[in-house]
Amino acid sequence: MEQNETIHLQPVNKFVLKDLATPTKINWCPGCGDFGILMGLKNAVVELKKEQHEIFLISGIGCSSKTPYWVKLYGYNGLHGRALPFATGLKLANHALTVIVVGGDGDGYSEGGNHFMHACRRNIDMTYIVFNNQVYGLTTGQASPTSEKGFKTKATPDPVIEEPVNPVALAIAAGATYVARAYAGDVQHLKRIIIDAVAHKGFAFIDVLQPCVTFNHHNTFDFYKQRLYKLEDEQFDFTDKAKAFVRAQEWGEKIPIGLFFKVERDTYESQVPALQKEVLLKQSLDMRKQVGDVMREFS
Repeated sequence: MEQNETIHLQPVNKFVLKDLATPTKINWCPGCGDFGILMGLKNAVVELKKEQHEIFLISGIGCSSKTPYWVKLYGYNGLHGRALPFATGLKLANHALTVIVVGGDGDGYSEGGNHFMHACRRNIDMTYIVFNNQVYGLTTGQASPTSEKGFKTKATPDPVIEEPVNPVALAIAAGATYVARAYAGDVQHLKRIIIDAVAHKGFAFIDVLQPCVTFNHHNTFDFYKQRLYKLEDEQFDFTDKAKAFVRAQEWGEKIPIGLFFKVERDTYESQVPALQKEVLLKQSLDMRKQVGDVMREFS
C-alpha cells in the first residue's frame, strides 16, 4: 500500500444479536412458530449493517404483533389491521428510515385487507412480514382468512365453508414489487429473504408459514416438513409475473417457498414532490405564512 493512499472503510453497525434483547418476557406458547420468525428477523437486522435508530418496527394486534416489545429498535404497536397506514405516514415523514411491519394473517388479511391491497399498489419502500398461522391465536382459535376449507377448532366448531385468501397471489395481483413466502421452521432461509426484501426498493411482502401449536393442529411442523420446497432450488424465474402467479396457486401435496416475484418500479415516496429536497421532518416550516396563505385562499 502506498503511503498516501486513502483507505475507504464501509460503515458497519456497532451492535450484535444480544443488543436487540429487551427485558420484557416473551409470552408466546412454547413451541410456537413465532419464535423462529423472531430469530430470523433479529438475525437479519444484525446483518443489515444499519444502526438501531435507523430501523423502525411497526405492528398491529395479535400474537405476532407483540414482536416490537422483544426487539430493541424503535417500535410501535398499533391498532388491529392498521399497521400499514401508520407505517405509510412514518415513511413519508422520514423516508430515510428502514421501515419493517409485522402482523398476523387475521390482522393483515382481514381487518387490514384493504390497507394491504393499497400498500401493494402504491409501492411504498417498506417490508411487510406476515406471521401466517391460519388461525386467530390470540383470541383462542377462530378461523382466519387463510384457514383452509373444512378447518375446525374449539372456537370454530362448524367447519370453515369459505375458500381461503391466497396472500401471495393477492400481493402479485395488487402490484407489490417483491413477493415471497418463507417458513418459520427454516430460520436461515427466512433470514436471507428478509435481508433481500429490506434491500429491495419498493413494497416487499413476505408471507411466513407459521404453525400454531395450540389452536391449529392441521398446519403443523410435520405438515410443512412433508410438503415444502424452495423455488430457488428449481432456479425459478421470479421476474416472470405470469409464472409467479401460477406458482402462487400451488397448495396441497407441494407448497413452494422462496421469492415468487420481483420487479423494479418507482417508489411512492420518490414521486412525491415535497420529498425531493430532503426528508420531510427536516424541512423548515413557516407555520404563520402557511396559515396566512390558506386563510387568504378561502377569504
